[in-house]
Amino acid sequence: MGTVNLRNPVRTCVACRVEAGKCDLVRLVRRPDGIVELDRTGRMAGRGAYLHATADCLEGARKRRAIERALGAPVRPETWAEVLNLS
Repeated sequence: MGTVNLRNPVRTCVACRVEAGKCDLVRLVRRPDGIVELDRTGRMAGRGAYLHATADCLEGARKRRAIERALGAPVRPETWAEVLNLS
């Protein structure tokens, strides 16, 4: 059985499917009211999806609608703009 690093959990980018540490990815969360927004703290309540903050992953996620599929809710243009500002 492998060891688990509790200080930096591993998550998978929904765009490129590459595993990375949670702190190396951007988290988008579907709040209980159904709105998708950027989770800067990584601790917001709701279903989350992780994404690298690179232009390739952001573009791939938008084209394939990977975030929408993972969260089951549409992502508003303002949220995409906020994520693009991080890259």
